[in-house]
Amino acid sequence: MCKNHGVAYIEPGVVEVREIEYPKLALGDRKCEHGVILKIVSTNICGSDQHMVRGRTTAPAGLVLGHEITGLVIEAGRDVEFIKVGDLVSVPFNIACGRCRNCKAGQTGICLNVNPARPGAAYGYVDMGGWVGGQAEYVMVPYADFNLLKFPDSDQAMEKIRDLTLLTDIFPTGFHGAVTAGVGPGSIVYIAGAGPVGLACAASCHLLGAAVVIVGDMIDERLAQARSFGCETIDLKKEASLADQIAAITGTPEVDSAVDCVGFEAKGHGHNSNVEQPATVLNSIMEITRAGGQLGIPGLYVTGDPGAVDEAAKKGSLSIRIGLGWAKSHSIHTGQCPVMKYHRQLMNAILYDKVKIAAAVNVEVITLNDSVRGYHDFDKGAAKKFVIDPHGMIRA
Repeated sequence: MCKNHGVAYIEPGVVEVREIEYPKLALGDRKCEHGVILKIVSTNICGSDQHMVRGRTTAPAGLVLGHEITGLVIEAGRDVEFIKVGDLVSVPFNIACGRCRNCKAGQTGICLNVNPARPGAAYGYVDMGGWVGGQAEYVMVPYADFNLLKFPDSDQAMEKIRDLTLLTDIFPTGFHGAVTAGVGPGSIVYIAGAGPVGLACAASCHLLGAAVVIVGDMIDERLAQARSFGCETIDLKKEASLADQIAAITGTPEVDSAVDCVGFEAKGHGHNSNVEQPATVLNSIMEITRAGGQLGIPGLYVTGDPGAVDEAAKKGSLSIRIGLGWAKSHSIHTGQCPVMKYHRQLMNAILYDKVKIAAAVNVEVITLNDSVRGYHDFDKGAAKKFVIDPHGMIRA
């Protein structure tokens, strides 16, 4: 029997690579004939993984992490018809059955059949159905025909694997944030957060034809990365208000669209830049978005945060100025990205050289054994997207 190793959450601030069970085509005691086993080619560290590792969720010790998975099919169940052994595939982080009301409506981020606790599931994530994560050497993927995106040419895909690995979550999520914010040709857009999703969102805004893409953050290295592909930037450590800094760029203190790529661990601006204020981003983007504008919120907000600053925030209750958003007739879109809505189109944009997403988010390929260092550097604000290559298949 082949061995398997994966990255496990141990306790706040601690992850380690452990030997874990080799995956089986099974769901509990039942054979999973609609599933496949993948030999993982690449699997990424996500910013949302860091929320668990920081102890800001109710994630249990021993949880195998990882929901961004690209791999080779090495075994397929009897009922898998269209995905074959040897196919190189991208795995949406959303696990979806393809059969329920929401899946049939394209709302694959809130499938009704893959998580007994609530709609929606993901690999290796707290409260998302208990599925084993993919920061490992091998993983089982259910409902393979529905979920998996097969790359049309494996050799071509491996040449662009640093870009294509981002189709599992970060690129579609950033794109979804831009789309739900109404970004289009000529838009002026503000993106809160220059982490990997914020950078992917900024690249997506360029792809969608935005005229000006402004990215705000507090980490100099991340702001420099945003500038490297044509973004304007705002240093949120400065005392000048966000509106004034936007006006210094565009001549007016407002934007057409705004995207929250930060989420619930947000901090204040200026002299409060070291103070956690979980509603800061939500309130600030309502302030600077024009009347009738749209807000995309792919940044993660949770229903349980044991490390929150107050009792209300521990239950996901934040002091949001909803009256301001209402008065300005803002359209607000929240929730997980339904990856399958976008991943085929974004694959083509990569394959036909319409976007250089790996360069935009500054991909660094590391080994599975180096994943602990990757988590540490990511937590310290490195302007990188760490991609784990567990089998040494990605060429330099």
